[in-house]
Parts: sequence; structure tokens; C-alpha cells
Amino acid sequence: MTSEQHGGNIFANPVQYDFSANLNPLGLPESVCQAVFDNSDLWEHYPDPYCTDLRKAISEHENYPAEKIICGNGADDLLYRIVQAFRPEKTLICAPTFGEYQKALTENQCLVTEYLLDEKNHFLLTESFLNALTPDIDMLILCHPNNPTGRCIPAELLQKIAEICDDNKILLLCDECFLDFVPDGISIRNFMRETVIILKAFTKIYAMPGIRLGYAMTGNSELAEKIRNIGQFWSVSAPAQTAGISALKEKKYLEKTLKMIQQERQFLQNSLSELHLKYYPSDANFILFRAKPDLKAKLLSEKILIRECSNYNGLDDTYYRIAVRNHEENQVLISALRRWVHG
Repeated sequence: MTSEQHGGNIFANPVQYDFSANLNPLGLPESVCQAVFDNSDLWEHYPDPYCTDLRKAISEHENYPAEKIICGNGADDLLYRIVQAFRPEKTLICAPTFGEYQKALTENQCLVTEYLLDEKNHFLLTESFLNALTPDIDMLILCHPNNPTGRCIPAELLQKIAEICDDNKILLLCDECFLDFVPDGISIRNFMRETVIILKAFTKIYAMPGIRLGYAMTGNSELAEKIRNIGQFWSVSAPAQTAGISALKEKKYLEKTLKMIQQERQFLQNSLSELHLKYYPSDANFILFRAKPDLKAKLLSEKILIRECSNYNGLDDTYYRIAVRNHEENQVLISALRRWVHG
């Protein structure tokens, strides 16, 4: 895997402003750091393999039964465990979308079929997608909102997809890791079926990618148990479990996050428009836009890292993704873009 596969690779280059990783611009809550250090006495013991207290906290936060929740070493860990647990023969994904889906599937000898999202429609998933849900599909993976396009799936379409998958016994994995950044975002939980698995993570919304913590909510407890029995026994460390329990108490932090993301996303989109750079409307905490292929190198010379998207199926080296950061950082980025545009 090359460094271009994901954002956040600040180790290969001198970077002062990282717009390549879609993390909460507020940073890791101080209370989480404090909780981890205050519970350092737990580090000399094996962690609870069933994440009992953490799952209880998630259950209360999500208002969802703890027996249908599984925790993992990040959302990626759970993705690979889900694929290994169910061994689909044919899976449908969209393109462009998060590249780790295809990697997890192909490593498990699964045939992957891609549904190409239409650039002319700003990559929004439409009802024509329903025609791709043929009876030979074993699994469907959706990203909601989608990475790197930032688009949510319309609620009515989400419901129809869930119903068709349930009728045809298609396992539906819906990645909602970015949905917490969407005010009033409609989760597939509103249309939950026994064939649905929702993937979530603490990584993005709580800005804790180095801690590695994710969870899945399943349509029934049997699905949860099957996933739980795949992979390493102690999949979530003691510090990660402590961090997760502490993070879930940060209600005002989440409120402040939503307000900032809305304001700053609009600022960035308006600024891109003023610079005559084509962008695609986003519902999430990142924006996809187009520019000449030399943009990443130019910005990197100013210690600004953005995500070049040519390794996403359906995109080329004129597509870039930027995270929504705080206003001061966003101004730095726009100023650099302005210098690049005007030569």
C-alpha cells in the first residue's frame, strides 16, 4: 500500500497544515486524554475482550441493544472481520468510494462489482441504483455520506435499498463513520433490518485516529456474535476502551463541532467558487474539487497537505479532497490556493 492510499500521512513530508485527513478540527477532547492517563493502572492487565463497559456506553449513546454491538480496533478492523465472517461471493460497491472496501473483499476472493456514480449529477446516488441490486449479489457496501464525494444517500432511497436487500437476503453494510458530522443526518437505522450492519468509528468525530476504535451495530445478535468470533480476541486495548467511554460524554463538543463544520464548509465552498475551482456540494466534513494536476505539489511546498484522489476508481489526478478545518487553517489554505490560481 502506497502513501497515497489514505490521507493523514504527515510522516513522509514536512507538513504544518494537514487537510488530507478528515478529522474533527476541534482535536481530541482533553477529557479523553485525561481519562486515559487516569486509568493507566489498567494497562498492565489484559483488556476486556467483550468491551462490556464500552458497549454499554455505546448502547446508551445510540439507544441500541448492547448485544447487537461489536467493538473493534478501528472501523477498518471491523470491515475485514465482517468480510471474513460472511465470505460473500459477489459484492456491490459504488465508485468512487473508500478503497479499503475493495481491498478487504478481494483479499477474501470476493468478486467486486462497481456502480459508477455520475459526476454530472455531483456523484449523488439516485434510484437508478436499485437496478444494480440483482439476486446474485451477496453483499452491498454503502458509504453514507460517501468518501470522497461527501454526499449522503437520500432517505427515501436508503429505505428502498434496505427493503430490497432484506427481501433478497443481501447483507447490507452501511458505513456511517462521517454521519455524525451531518446535522439531522438520516441513518439507515431508521430502516433497520436483520440483514443490515452499520459501521461507525470514534476516529473522525472525536479526532482520535491513533487510538483505533470503532464499532458496528447489527440487525440481530446472531450477526454480532459471528463477527465477534472472527479476528483477534483482544481487539480493543484498555486505553481505547477508556477513551471511548470518556468521548461519549462529550455532548457540547459534538454540538460545537456541527456548528463549526457547517460554517467552515460553506466558507470553503464559497471560496472555491470565487477562485473558479469546481467543487462538488458536500454533506460531510470534507469537500471534493477539481484543479490542475500540479496542485498537491505546489501546496506541499508550502507545508500544506491535501488528498490527491487519482487512486479512487472513477477519478483522476485532477480531483482533490480537502478536510474542513478551523477558520484560521482554512484561510491559510484559501490564501495558498489564491496564490496558485493567480500565479
